[in-house]
Amino acid sequence: MLRRAVAPLLLASLMAAGCTGEPAGSLELKVGGAFGARPTIAFPDGRPAAGLQVDELATGKGARLKPDDVAIVQYTAHVWDGGQNRLVDSSFNRGAPAAFPVGELLPGLDRALQGRTVGSRVIAAIPPEQGFGPNPPRGVEPADELFYVVDILGAHPKGTSIEGRGGSLAGVRVTGGTRPKLAVPTTAPPARFAAKVLDRGSGRRTQAGQLVVVQYAGAIWSRRRIFDATWTTGQPKAFRIGDGTVIKAWDKALAGVPAGSRVLMIVPPSYGYGAPGHPAYGIKGSDTLVFVVDVLAAY
Repeated sequence: MLRRAVAPLLLASLMAAGCTGEPAGSLELKVGGAFGARPTIAFPDGRPAAGLQVDELATGKGARLKPDDVAIVQYTAHVWDGGQNRLVDSSFNRGAPAAFPVGELLPGLDRALQGRTVGSRVIAAIPPEQGFGPNPPRGVEPADELFYVVDILGAHPKGTSIEGRGGSLAGVRVTGGTRPKLAVPTTAPPARFAAKVLDRGSGRRTQAGQLVVVQYAGAIWSRRRIFDATWTTGQPKAFRIGDGTVIKAWDKALAGVPAGSRVLMIVPPSYGYGAPGHPAYGIKGSDTLVFVVDVLAAY
């Protein structure tokens, strides 16, 4: 469903206690700034102590992160080399929070985040063997030690959905309930894009540029076949809307929709993958698609 993928750097792990702006225990550095805002970091001289280290600078009162949760976070990552300590990645530079699938991250980050509560700020110093190891991404060397600041904004457990109503659009029918089913007619698809809110939620309206957390299913009209569905595994996914990251139909249909809504859309090629199609999903350049999307939250 993504037009392009921009993956954040994922890492972390260890423990202690402290307050934002105060020395972080054995890490001997200072992290300032409000929760959810870009942090300021004052590194001490020299490299970090050996081993994996984590400190919780603020403890939230929200839900605890569990394996298979999708954690929504703001984060900043530096190489901690005792010199420039250069910034290598940041959700603030990307313009929106990031989605971290707990249990599928690098081992250190999973250890750092599992059991933490929404509203917490966690910092982590990560040695190479607990990070990317011998095959790091571009901008990181195998021997680099890393430092992360992670603010946990939200958590969306596996299986989360809405108890939405069903409905129809252009002959396509959707059942109600927490796992809606699509039924595509045998008639020819309409030539124009169309979208309908089947069940309007009461949450905050989404805006262009936000990260939207969803459950969805997509079908190819001509074959009346589901080609992708988060409900298969139950784990929500998150996409940024309004900047071309997702197909045009999603940008148009999901902007301004309240969280908690269920949306049905008919997607001609010009609003989907265009002439190239999407061969990995068996989508041809001439295929019209159908999506039903539950909007769980927006950040």
